Amino acid sequence: MSGVSAALSAIAPSATLAVDAKAKALKAAGEPVIGFGTGEPDFATPGHIVEAAAAACRDPKNHRYSPAGGLPELKEAVAAKTMRDSGLEVDPANILITNGGKHAVFNTMLALVDPGDEVILPAPFWTTYPEPIRLAGGVPVVVSTTAASGFRVTVDQLEAVRTERTKAIVFVSPSNPTGAVYPRDEIASIGAWAHEHGIWVITDEIYEHLVYGDAVHASMPVVAPEIVDRCVVLNGVAKTYAMTGWRVGWMIGPSTVIKAATNLQSHATSNVANVSQVAALAAVSGSLEAVVEMSLAFDRRRGIIHSMLNEIDGVECLEPEGAFYAFPSFEGLIGREFSGRKADSTLDLADLILEQAKVAFVPGEAFAAPGYARFSFATSDENIIEGVGRIAEFVAASR
Repeated sequence: MSGVSAALSAIAPSATLAVDAKAKALKAAGEPVIGFGTGEPDFATPGHIVEAAAAACRDPKNHRYSPAGGLPELKEAVAAKTMRDSGLEVDPANILITNGGKHAVFNTMLALVDPGDEVILPAPFWTTYPEPIRLAGGVPVVVSTTAASGFRVTVDQLEAVRTERTKAIVFVSPSNPTGAVYPRDEIASIGAWAHEHGIWVITDEIYEHLVYGDAVHASMPVVAPEIVDRCVVLNGVAKTYAMTGWRVGWMIGPSTVIKAATNLQSHATSNVANVSQVAALAAVSGSLEAVVEMSLAFDRRRGIIHSMLNEIDGVECLEPEGAFYAFPSFEGLIGREFSGRKADSTLDLADLILEQAKVAFVPGEAFAAPGYARFSFATSDENIIEGVGRIAEFVAASR
C-alpha cells in the first residue's frame, strides 16, 4: 500500500516544467538544445524593481511576518493598477496577494469548489488548471476548441455541457497555450450566459499586457459587470514584468471568497515573502515603459516564429494574438516516419525532435489538444531562427 494520499497521487506533474527540465539536463550534458518549453520572459527584471527589493532587504521590518493576505500598501497598489489597466474598480480588501499565479489558482479552486462540482474548462488549457479542481473533489468538464474557431469557445458549446452541477468556468484571454484573444462582444456574451445561470467565472488575466496587432485585452467583469459578484480575477507580476522567480500573484473577488482563501493561506503559507512583495509594489506602481519594450520584442518574435512554422511542410499555425506562444498544428506530420521511427502522436514527435534535432517544445497532449504543440517565443530571435530551422531540416530530411 502506498503511503501517498489518493488526492496527491492523482496530480500529474507539470508537463511544461518537465520539458524544460529535460532540455536543461541535455544542455548540462553538453547538448546544443534550444528550448521553447517554459512560459518565461528571457528579459531581466527591470532595474528599478530590483533596486526596490535590495532596499527592502536592508529594512528590518521586512525580516518579520506580515499580514497573511498581503502588505496593505501592495493591495492598494494592485487596486490602483487594476483600475488603470482594465477599468475595474476594486476594494483593496477584496484582494489576496499569493505566492505566484499558480497559488492564486489553487486558492481559488479550494475556496469555490465542492466535491462533485463541475468546472468548465475550455481546451486547449494551461496544464495546471485541472489539478486543483480535482484536488478539491471537483470535475473538470473539458470543452474542446480548434484552430478553425480561433481556439475560442462559444456560448452554444458552453450551454451544451452545462448541468445542474456546473459551478464555474475558467476563462482565459490572452490564452496560454494558444495565444488567442477574445473580442469584447464574445466576452460579454459568455459573461451574460454565466450570469443567467448563476455560474462563477474564474478569469486569468496574467497576460493582459501582451496583445498584438488589432487584438485588445478586455476584462470580463468590466465587459460584463453583472458577473462581478460571482467572478474571481487572477493575475500577477510574472509575465508582464519578467518576474517569474519572484513569486507574486493575486486574486480579486467577492469578500466571502477572499476571506476564505486568506484563511487557507494563513495556514498553508502565511505571507508572501516581504522582499518579493516590495518588488511587486515597485512593479505595479511604476512606469510601463519596460513592459512596452518587452512587448515590442515579443511582437517581432511572434512574426518570425509564425512565418517560419508555416513554411514547414505539414505544419499549420494561426497567428498568435496575445501572450508569447505559438500553437501550431502538427497533424500533417503524424503517422510519418522519421529516421525509421513512426510518429503516432505529437508526444512521439516531440521526443524525436528533441532527441535528433535538439529542439524542445511541449506536445499538445499536455493541453488536451493532441496534434498541436506549444512553442514559447519568449526567447531570442536567434534561438527562434535556429530552433525552428532545425525542425524544418528534420522534417525535410524525412521526405
